[in-house]
Amino acid sequence: MPTPEMSMDMTTVGDTGLLDTLQHEVAVFARRAEQTRLGGVGQVRNSMDRAAYLLLNRLDKEGPMGVKALAASMGIDSSTVTRQVAPLVDTGLVKRTSHPEDGRAVVLQLSPRGLSRLEEVRSSRRQLMAELTHDWTPEEREAFCTLLTRFNVALSARQAAQGVPVAESEPTS
Repeated sequence: MPTPEMSMDMTTVGDTGLLDTLQHEVAVFARRAEQTRLGGVGQVRNSMDRAAYLLLNRLDKEGPMGVKALAASMGIDSSTVTRQVAPLVDTGLVKRTSHPEDGRAVVLQLSPRGLSRLEEVRSSRRQLMAELTHDWTPEEREAFCTLLTRFNVALSARQAAQGVPVAESEPTS
C-alpha cells in the first residue's frame, strides 16, 4: 500500500495532465450521479434514495441482521442506520423481527414488499446502465466495472487507513 510520501511522488512521476483530467472527471461524475441519483428510467426513476437502496441491497445480499451488524457491514454508525431504516419500516419495505436465537434482540429483514421494490429499482437502474453504455462492447463494460471497483476499493482503503469509517464495496446485483 502506498504511503503518503509515495502518493506525493506519484503525482510528480505520473502524467500530471492525466491526473488532472481524472480528478476533474471524478468530480463531474460525482455531481451528475448525485443530481440524477443514477436512479434509472421509467416510473421508478429517482424513486429510491441512495441510503435506502444500499440498506435494502445489503439486507437482500446478507440476510436479516441487527442494527449494529448492519451498521458495521455498511461502515456507518448505528444511529445512522436507525435513522435511515425507520422510514423503510414505516413503509413496509423492512420488517423488525425477533432474533431467532435471542428473542429479546431485534433483527431487520427485507420484507416481500421491500424485495419487490428493490427488484423494480434494480431493473430500472440496469436499463439506465444499458442505455448509457449501449455502444460499449461487453469487454469495455467489464473493464469499466473492474476499474471502478478497483477505484472504490482504493478509496475505501485510504479512508480506513485514515481512521474514517467506510463501507465495504457494495455487492452488485
